[in-house]
Amino acid sequence: MQEERAKPQKMVLDCDTGVDDTLAILYAALHPDVELLAVGSVWGNVDIATATRNCLHTVHMAGRADVPVARGAAGPLIGTPPVYAYHVHGDDGQGNAGTGRGVGAAIAGTAAEQMIRLARAHPGEVEIVAVGPLTNVALALGLCPELPELVHGVTIMGGAALAPGNVTEVAEANIWCDPEAAAAVFNAPWRLTMVGLDVTMRTTLDDGHRARLAAGGTIGQYTSRILDHYLDYFAAASFGERRSCLHDALAVAVAARTLVPSSAPTVNAFVVLGDGPTRGQTVCDLRGMYMGYPHQDGAHCRVVLETDPHFADEIVALIAAAGDSAVPLNKEGRT
Repeated sequence: MQEERAKPQKMVLDCDTGVDDTLAILYAALHPDVELLAVGSVWGNVDIATATRNCLHTVHMAGRADVPVARGAAGPLIGTPPVYAYHVHGDDGQGNAGTGRGVGAAIAGTAAEQMIRLARAHPGEVEIVAVGPLTNVALALGLCPELPELVHGVTIMGGAALAPGNVTEVAEANIWCDPEAAAAVFNAPWRLTMVGLDVTMRTTLDDGHRARLAAGGTIGQYTSRILDHYLDYFAAASFGERRSCLHDALAVAVAARTLVPSSAPTVNAFVVLGDGPTRGQTVCDLRGMYMGYPHQDGAHCRVVLETDPHFADEIVALIAAAGDSAVPLNKEGRT
């Protein structure tokens, strides 16, 4: 499933760090085919202070204190009140099982400014991977309209083409949280890859994966611990059994080309705005599916429709083999 490459993919990861974002950061920080240049935090699963703390904690846990973390947007692009997902990720964004530790500090400047700076430093080489609301990416576009010409591409975890939504009947959470930002990102003339619910709902973790993580070093044990609440949520909300989606790490793997989709047509796509029941829907022109998706004029959105549903095994193996954390993983205040 892995595609050969001459050198690792340079990546800037933008996260609203909850449970699945933690796995995504670990995958990017640990995999030899990813050169993780930086992480940006964004509101979404949790508030921006918690997301920033969790981003910092995760890169330090992975022994990657060299990876800068920049604090990003605290709410939607147009200033509407943010809506969080503590019920999914726990009050601490770590399944109510995190350490509560503040480790390191965010760098000066915003996550949007960091994206722009790194894109200019490595023209044509950086893949922006955004796995939360797209507020930071839209802000970067506003600050640097030439950004599409500077980056290798943008990969998002978000949207749904053929699958139902997970917040409304048709809208996926990251898009629904900030549709105006998402619309700006979808409309920009860059190579956009949408890794949405069509594949992330079919690539899952279960208690067997948790056991494999728990048998590893302290990084694996921590990851197993924070997944417990997450599995419970999906058992009640989606699957009727203890399985959870592997949303964000899947987007990192597709961006790094360590996971090559078996179906990913490039089509025209847009985000529905307004206040109606379809707000936040990603509309993808899949009318060519019966002809093998012929070329569409102006299309630049690659929509991932099928991947290896067993890819979770590879991610679990990588994290389980990562050894011990570079920072203490007991709860803050406990010995």
